[in-house]
Amino acid sequence: MQRFTTRLRVRHYEMDALGHVNNAVYQHYLEQAAIEHSEHLGFNVARYQELGGVFVLRKIELEYRRPAVAGDALEVITWLHEMRGPRAIRRYEIRRQADDELLLTAEALWAWVELATMRPRAIPPLLIDAFNGG
Repeated sequence: MQRFTTRLRVRHYEMDALGHVNNAVYQHYLEQAAIEHSEHLGFNVARYQELGGVFVLRKIELEYRRPAVAGDALEVITWLHEMRGPRAIRRYEIRRQADDELLLTAEALWAWVELATMRPRAIPPLLIDAFNGG
């Protein structure tokens, strides 16, 4: 599946007591990358409403490798590893732009849920095709 990359600069208020990006902030970076990837493919909030569903985060695992600090320019790379039934497994990398150092890897389980019931449903083929590059 195709990779999507977004870029951001680490802000000072995102630091923890050690002067590194707070662990919880990384999840915000990952969720934002997923949203931007979806929007890049034409699936914004309004489009999801038309389809009658939305992806919700069910589980995420992050592996911290190196710290990021205020002022670092980062690349957040994401791609869909697998889409089957109501489940989508999305993978991520965060790299520092200056030296391409791998700072974090992650894997998230997203579920497609019907808006009317908030119950899992099969991911629409239209979405699967879009994320597969079709």
